[in-house]
This record gives sequence, structure tokens and C-alpha cells, in this order.
Amino acid sequence: MTLLVVGASGFLGAEICRQAVAAGERVVGTYHSAAVEVPGVEARRLDVTDRAAVCALVAAVRPDAVVATPYRHADWVVTADGAAHIAIAAAEAGARLVHLSSDSVHGGRPSPYLDDEPPTPIFPYGAAKAAAETAVRAIDPGAALVRTSLIVGEGSKQIQLCLDALAGRATLFTDELRCPVDVVDVAAAVLELVPSDYAGPLNVAGPDAVSRAEMGLLVARCLGLDPAGMKTTTSAASGLHRPTEVRLDSSRAAGLLRTRLRGISELLAV
Repeated sequence: MTLLVVGASGFLGAEICRQAVAAGERVVGTYHSAAVEVPGVEARRLDVTDRAAVCALVAAVRPDAVVATPYRHADWVVTADGAAHIAIAAAEAGARLVHLSSDSVHGGRPSPYLDDEPPTPIFPYGAAKAAAETAVRAIDPGAALVRTSLIVGEGSKQIQLCLDALAGRATLFTDELRCPVDVVDVAAAVLELVPSDYAGPLNVAGPDAVSRAEMGLLVARCLGLDPAGMKTTTSAASGLHRPTEVRLDSSRAAGLLRTRLRGISELLAV
């Protein structure tokens, strides 16, 4: 199988590439600025905001499947329009599409979100991710849309943020709850979905709902660091308008996939 990973230089994209190469697949990975550093991947530069370039690359590679992971928090064109361009190109090539979405599409509430619940974004990034989902579903109703949460693992921005807060260089929110998940688990789940016929949204997140501050304490305990200097606040006190409690119910994925989605407590167990 030929697999095209759009956004292969990113944290998740690189892990998807590593696992696919290890499984013996031909993997073509795209990048925009940062280079693809995964051995065995055919790297191609791509600007996802250029629809013609996306279509030309997909036509040249002729992939059996496309995994779309690109995003940029402050850039609607990359996050939303780029997703539509990828979906159009994949559909024209007859390639299976697995699109990576986010729990940011939800507005936040105490009860968990199920897979099929419609987006309720309350901030620009969430709106862009919701628009991306809408475009992908309209262009390719057979595409799988993976809604995930904070992705952790060695070298992740989330763990680094915790380390910075423990060192007094950053601040963690006590009122923003998410369901962190390991990058290895998300990548494995994505690759399981590639040969499947699953269509529509699927929550792929960890079972533990924790605040960023609670995750900081777990990191401190795991690494034997003193949490006394960890800086915390609330998103409200910071003047931010973002979702607070966003819990993803991933029970459908747990029953559908072989991959076990581990929680942050297990991942950072002492």
C-alpha cells in the first residue's frame, strides 16, 4: 500500500510515518517548512493552501490512502481550506481518507461528548476545525474523522509545557479538562482505520479527564520533580475564551479498534 501522510513533519504525522514504515508500507510524507526526519519516508514539500499543488501531488503519488494531519492554530486557510483541498484531491484519486480533527470543535460541558455529536465551537481554532470537518464530510462522506485530545509522548509540546510550568517558565490552567492520549496510540488507531470502511467522526482519546494543572502534577511525580514552584491559573482569569471541560467518550473506538487507548495516569505511572 502507498500511504500519503500530509503533515509528516508534525508530532503525530511523524509517528504515523514511523509505524507505517515499520509495517512495510510505502510512505510519502509532506512538509511545509520543517523537514521530515523519519527514515524510509519519501518527503515532498507541499503548501496545503494551494489547491492545484495538492491535487497535483496526490495525482503524482497515486496513494491508496491519505492521512491528513496539517493544522495551524491561528490560520483558518491551513486548518479549514487546506483540509478541503486534501479531501478534494483524495476523492479525485479514489484514495481512502482519514482526517485528523480535535476536541476543540466542542464548546465544553460537564458530560462527555459522544462520537456523532455536532460541533459547537466557541473560539476561532475550534471553528476552523469544525469547518474542516464539514468540508471533508461534504466532499467525501466515506472519510473517517478522528477527533482526538491533547497528544502526549516523548517530545510533545504538552509535556514540555508541564516541564516549563514546573520550572516557573509557564502557567497551567486548573479549569481546562481534556482527555490526554499517547501519540503512539493515536497513530496506531489511525493506521487501523486506513483499511477499514469506518466513516464519520470517531473519538480517539484517553479515558482520563484531567486539567492541565493535574497533568503537570502527574509529570512531576513521574519524573521526581518538586511541584512546589508550578504556576497555575484559570483560563477565565487569563481573559481567554476557550472551552473548559471537554471530555471525549472513546468507548466506540475501544470496541472497534485493537489499539488500546491508554490514559495519562497509566502513561505517567511511577
